[in-house]
Amino acid sequence: MVEKEFIAKIDELPNVISFIEIELEKFEFSFKIITQFNLVVEELFVNVASYAYKDKENGKCKITIDYDKDKQELKLSMEDNGIKFNPLEKEDFDTTLSVEDRPIGGLGILLVKKNMDNIEYKYEDNKNILILSKNVK
Repeated sequence: MVEKEFIAKIDELPNVISFIEIELEKFEFSFKIITQFNLVVEELFVNVASYAYKDKENGKCKITIDYDKDKQELKLSMEDNGIKFNPLEKEDFDTTLSVEDRPIGGLGILLVKKNMDNIEYKYEDNKNILILSKNVK
């Protein structure tokens, strides 16, 4: 297991992506798996950086990566102590609507759901914790 804390600012995103790539490459995951995690983390990190802390300065986002080789399961968690928000409570984005009829927001969490096998949310000790897992057999 490895973890790293980042300042929750959009200009930190390249460092976040670099961290994900370096750590996942250590396990020799396929380009597809690494890309899926990069895409998901980018979406979620930008949301934390943009909305979790509102007017607070120097909010943080901790990312933890854990690979269970026996189960062939890769878990990544993101933790912040910003505004309480469970993205899983948001109604799934309706892709059948026309562009004009689509509400703003929601497409990102759909992207996360489509790329991961399991997503859990919990709120503990004033922290949002989102745990993403994927079977990587």
